[in-house]
Amino acid sequence: MKTNGKHSDALPAARSIAALRAELAEKIAWFIGSSERQVTQIPGMVLVRRTAPTAPCSGTYTPSVIVVAQGSKRVDLGQMRFIYDQSRFLLTSIELPIVSQIVEASVAKPLLAVAIQLEMPVVRELLNRGEVHVRKLLPDTPAMVTGEITADLLSACCRLIDLLGNPRDIPILSGLIHREIIYRLLSGPEGARLRAIATSGEQSHRTARAISWIRDNYAKPVRVDNLAEIAGMGVSTLHHHFRVLTHMSPLQYQKQLRLQAARGRMLFDGMDASTVAFEVGYESVSQFNREYSRFFGQPPMRDIKALREGDAVKINVV
Repeated sequence: MKTNGKHSDALPAARSIAALRAELAEKIAWFIGSSERQVTQIPGMVLVRRTAPTAPCSGTYTPSVIVVAQGSKRVDLGQMRFIYDQSRFLLTSIELPIVSQIVEASVAKPLLAVAIQLEMPVVRELLNRGEVHVRKLLPDTPAMVTGEITADLLSACCRLIDLLGNPRDIPILSGLIHREIIYRLLSGPEGARLRAIATSGEQSHRTARAISWIRDNYAKPVRVDNLAEIAGMGVSTLHHHFRVLTHMSPLQYQKQLRLQAARGRMLFDGMDASTVAFEVGYESVSQFNREYSRFFGQPPMRDIKALREGDAVKINVV
């Protein structure tokens, strides 16, 4: 059967992506074994394996790219929803409180993914070389996007995971492959927001300064006019760009960070609800209990008991 040039060129590319995806799944499965989450020897790289769908799980995503080799996952950012799977990666450009849920996974075909943190100094280094062509940023693009997984990205991820089998190569080669992955992301249509956040003077970069302040000082009272001063922007301009990036207001962003920090301290440090409420910045224990119950679905102590007994999904951090 004859095919025209366009179709004959597309078929090898499709086979290449399918083969690379299968290779990546095999490598993740080999190195993670029966674990659900493995922090690797490669700085900033985490492997994930889950054998069943999960309930919604609150957590925080740091600047990173997550590539799924098998299965699928859903992430809610404010009122916005993202689905990423073996055909689409998830790119996060700033630290964001999210709610995530694994929607496709089984014992026979587990979810297999690799999460790679993105270092902003490396992003800036590549941009400063002036050799990366970054596409125009579309208006109202949030700091979290999904993008089509390419053969180049899959190949780089496979080579990065391969280093786990040769640990002495990690200090020299992992940084080179990490730069390649960032280059691939910046060169794609999803890289525009990453560039904007990394570039001094851009509205996204200024807004990210205010977001970083809240992240580092979430227990302190937040005044939007002070945040605007930190960002070097007007109050209304900051509000607009903050919502574009995070799909939350500054106060909603702060509240989610406070509640997630409180949950972590109760779970891992054994703190009681009354103490932790003041630790994370609440002036009223009753207000903390109300907001905690609304966000996590049950009162603090009952939630922590369920977490320790395995009846609730633990905190999700990438």
